[in-house]
Amino acid sequence: MKTATSAVPGATLYYEIRGAGPLLLVLQGGDGDAGRNADLVRRLADDYTVVTYDRRGLSRSRLDDPEAPVTLETHADDAHRLLAELTDRPALLFGSSFGALAGLMLARRHPEQVDTLVAHDPATARLLDDAGVARITGELADLDEIYRRDGVLAALKRLGEIVAADFTDREPDAGLPEPPDAQRLANLEFFFSRDVTAMVEAPFYPADATALKESPVRVVTAAGRASRRIWNYDCAQALAALLGTEIVEFPGGHTLSTHPKAFAARLHEVLTDRG
Repeated sequence: MKTATSAVPGATLYYEIRGAGPLLLVLQGGDGDAGRNADLVRRLADDYTVVTYDRRGLSRSRLDDPEAPVTLETHADDAHRLLAELTDRPALLFGSSFGALAGLMLARRHPEQVDTLVAHDPATARLLDDAGVARITGELADLDEIYRRDGVLAALKRLGEIVAADFTDREPDAGLPEPPDAQRLANLEFFFSRDVTAMVEAPFYPADATALKESPVRVVTAAGRASRRIWNYDCAQALAALLGTEIVEFPGGHTLSTHPKAFAARLHEVLTDRG
């Protein structure tokens, strides 16, 4: 593994590179940093040069001004600049939830940088009808209230309920999540206080999805088989409809750590299947 940093406007990004082969940038969901979903990333590194990074505000990616606003446009621009530093060719992207939304915004604004984007359980609230948007904003408002009233751990529990996290359904070698350490607690603080709001306000609308359909970017809309109970699946359905494609289902649900072997194999299949 190689580690490095990249200076971007208003922050310094920390990133890690593993493996060899086509460049695959992983855009983590939630409070995920460069080290999240390590089993999955390790398996992907058998076939790809896998780049993971700490989004600005998380772990080792420091903000120049801790109070500066952070939007989804900011995160998408960070990924754009990181890709520009690493390669001059269109890259492969995998993003989940919050990361899928950032990946879609990047692909919309810089299609020349993206060969294929696999958008898993995308948090694309603005693609839904008014009732769908109201459901999402209501759940996230409830999450925010719990965070501000009861703190990070209570909000993490509520988030697990919202995304129907189920760690009983996992591969035999997949471990259970460790209790949050100090670094993860700090990341959760940033996610709940800054990134959740950015996600709700993200300006990615049906017109943007339609424009992507006409672009050279190959967008694969993906969803966990067990995600049918959560609104991210509704978002995936809406995105697929706008792109004129079908949802590709992946093992497990919204959490990527439960089926790393099967998930990596499915992602490799999707990335290499051009038929």
